[in-house]
Amino acid sequence: MGWHNGPPSWGEMERVLNGKPRRSGMSLGEPHADGGDSPAWSRKRQPYEPTDEHPLRSTVAYAELHAHSAYSFLDGASTPEELVEEAVRLDLRAVALTDHDGLYGVVRFAEAAKELDMRTVFGAELSLSNTVRTEDPDPPGPHLLVLARGPEGYRRLSRQLAAAHLAGGEKGRPLYDYDTLTEAAGGHWHILTGCRKGHVRQALSTGGPEAGAEALADLVDRFGRDRVSVELTHHGDPLDDERNAALGALARRFGLTVVATTAAHFAEPGRARLAMAMGAIRARQSLDEAAGRLAPLGGSHLRSGDEMARLFFRYPEAVTAAADLGEQCAFGLALIAPQLPPFDVPEGHTEDSWLRELVMVGAARRYGPRSSAPEAYAQIERELDVIAALKFPGYFLVVHDITQFCRRNDILCQGRGSAANSAVCYALGVTAVDPIANELLFERFLSPARDGPPDIDIDIESDLRERAIQYVYDKYGRDYAAQVANVITYRGRSAVRDMARALGFSQGQQDAWSKQISRWNGLDDSPDIEDIPGPVIDLAMQIKNLPRHMGIHSGGMVICDRPIADVCPVEWARMADRSVLQWDKDDCAAIGLVKFDLLGLGMLSALH
Repeated sequence: MGWHNGPPSWGEMERVLNGKPRRSGMSLGEPHADGGDSPAWSRKRQPYEPTDEHPLRSTVAYAELHAHSAYSFLDGASTPEELVEEAVRLDLRAVALTDHDGLYGVVRFAEAAKELDMRTVFGAELSLSNTVRTEDPDPPGPHLLVLARGPEGYRRLSRQLAAAHLAGGEKGRPLYDYDTLTEAAGGHWHILTGCRKGHVRQALSTGGPEAGAEALADLVDRFGRDRVSVELTHHGDPLDDERNAALGALARRFGLTVVATTAAHFAEPGRARLAMAMGAIRARQSLDEAAGRLAPLGGSHLRSGDEMARLFFRYPEAVTAAADLGEQCAFGLALIAPQLPPFDVPEGHTEDSWLRELVMVGAARRYGPRSSAPEAYAQIERELDVIAALKFPGYFLVVHDITQFCRRNDILCQGRGSAANSAVCYALGVTAVDPIANELLFERFLSPARDGPPDIDIDIESDLRERAIQYVYDKYGRDYAAQVANVITYRGRSAVRDMARALGFSQGQQDAWSKQISRWNGLDDSPDIEDIPGPVIDLAMQIKNLPRHMGIHSGGMVICDRPIADVCPVEWARMADRSVLQWDKDDCAAIGLVKFDLLGLGMLSALH
């Protein structure tokens, strides 16, 4: 538990297990050291709570079409929610989330935007290189900035992101086929020429106006004149005006619109130092070592329409065109809501009737004939009525199928948790506790008043759990099944260690200072941090709880009625033969993806 404090008291443990705020001051929504997956500590992400902001009133309409969140992983210094909050404060017409090579943060982004009534645009900045982004502070290769023009554009983008990640063969190395991207767009994407890593800016920088014209002509040929816009940025670079003049001339030459963006990497100016420090960490260097190779980020924050109009006074049409394009591309993420696939039932049966037949066979085995256990059969009938009314028979059939696979293959498994309150689960053999004899309340497990599907955790002997996971992949196909991600966030110790590294302190200092941070109370309530330099603490407090990288959930799998990549991109996990979504369990629940937990339990292996 650390040198400076013992384990939590029984009172503190009781408060955590019952979902009460901790006395230490740690907010209920703050992640715990287990990543939120341990059965005892697991908790849902708290619903987004709007901030009480007083928005400015801008006289110029503007939408931000190029913004990175912390889900660009060490290349963005604000959460998706913070980007939305700042967009609302600045009175923007819409805001886009365009993280690198993924849609990792779109659910949080959409939830905040819905609460704050902000239009959302979904996109991504594709790295057209097979270099892992964390190997270099400024990775080589051009970028392609894609905005989805509605739900179909989103689906096509998500498919291409998944295809690239899987084609790369390993985590973090997407491999795009440019011709395939061209064909996939089909008029459902809008392409911006991008910032300094875009094809046009790179060609203009290295080869002059004619090279820039050639690169722009290629984009127009690929995606269409009405689906390409020339992007202008202004970050205080001495060459901004000259570069924008050249880009504006190219736009006029090809008859294209120009749009102004901030190419934001953080919501407000105060995060600029953190963004630079994160870039240094990405490069595994200190700020001083990486300074000459890091992209300038000082002006990469959201701005109001009025401020953009002042910056782009030579191109007023670029500001209003951004607002118009943002409104054209905006849509809500709820439009992509998925379902479970139809379960394969015998001819002449529906999911309802087949579940009923399986349950009645199991009930006869558990309770004997109906006449000998009328109370049990009456409860089963009530539960089946609720399951049918909520349209969840397919969920129970999937769980039954997985447990039957385990039993056929001599793999110990057992459902646990509130599923033990269900006579249907007991009859199906999913659980081993008789809820009738033990007077357990079914409504604690499932009721019409509850939101979302039931949650049945299946404990499987850990040595053989991989066989069950691969069975799900084989039965439903890797295109329709995937594991759920786990967002690994910065905690107190990792935040101090990485920020000390970014500021150039030695390995010994990094280790010593990080060990002074209480594991349980974090930076907010650690007793011995006085000797840690103030700049380290300041940056560590800013980066705390931001995502560091994506891991894999301890056992969550989702199954979908359509290719999962139509809903969320899939990528390879570090573990062999594991494909994982770009969303965590709370994102999946929010969008309607149904999760099944196949958890490894070492004690079952020991019993076997």
